[in-house]
Amino acid sequence: MHVDQPLDPDIAAVLGALPPFGLDAETLPLARVRPPAPADPARAGLRTDHVVPGDPPVPVRVHRPPDQDGLRPAVVSMHGGGLVLGSCDMDDALFDDWCPRVGVVGVSVEYRLAPEHRYPAALDDCYAALRWTHEHADELGVDRERIGVRGISAGGGLAAAVALLARDRGEVAVAFQLLDCPMLDDRQRTPSSRLDGLPVWSRESNAFGWRSYLGDLAGTDDVPPTAAPARATDLTGLPPAFVSVGTVDGFRDEDVDYALRLNQAGVACELHVYPGAPHGYQMAPRSRPAVQARQDARAWLAAQVAR
Repeated sequence: MHVDQPLDPDIAAVLGALPPFGLDAETLPLARVRPPAPADPARAGLRTDHVVPGDPPVPVRVHRPPDQDGLRPAVVSMHGGGLVLGSCDMDDALFDDWCPRVGVVGVSVEYRLAPEHRYPAALDDCYAALRWTHEHADELGVDRERIGVRGISAGGGLAAAVALLARDRGEVAVAFQLLDCPMLDDRQRTPSSRLDGLPVWSRESNAFGWRSYLGDLAGTDDVPPTAAPARATDLTGLPPAFVSVGTVDGFRDEDVDYALRLNQAGVACELHVYPGAPHGYQMAPRSRPAVQARQDARAWLAAQVAR
């Protein structure tokens, strides 16, 4: 079945000006080529790069609010990129907004990418960054009781997996989880995940991302919930959640179902579904869905860290 929802016209105009995008083993090397982010003098001294010790070590970028005084809440963030693309500097603009406006410390994780590094490499890196944030909270100016996780797309799936892993291990607490169009289910059984003609992130690209991360496990009964959180049958005891997704996103149905099951498990979850928004709608930042999504996420985060 073809895409079952119309695109927001502003987003459609932006996507129409871009070349078609598809991801597979042949196109992956070129897709990974990104120009370095330009230096921002206004953020000088407010972004610092660190290395979480380990085997292997994990690079993280710490973002601080201006004029930081006292202990602040923190957000450990995982970038998007289908588990095969991206880097922590993709979070720069987000924390340029959140640090001064919400007053959080941001910790962006440079996790290892598939297919060179398969599950649980990315998850291990993200969990290590969460533990490091707890262990170094005093020097980072962070309140240990208010450390949450956040991610977009593949990073949203990793954030959900980190919340599951932290609950199960009981070593460090996660205060909240903000999941923006999270990549949760490798099985691609939902109606939205099987649509043809999905903009930005097609079902074929999605299958490639999951196969790259899970290898021969992808789609089998042996995939654990910490690899694909939609497979989790017990969602009790997880932190409060925010889930957002667009109606023209292949992840729509798995994300709505995850939010529903979180609420059924007694986990407070706020769900937003944006009409006309495809995966990657943030590429049209002035569009109505993108503006609304930024406002909703910021307001929810502010409420969480104020507790």
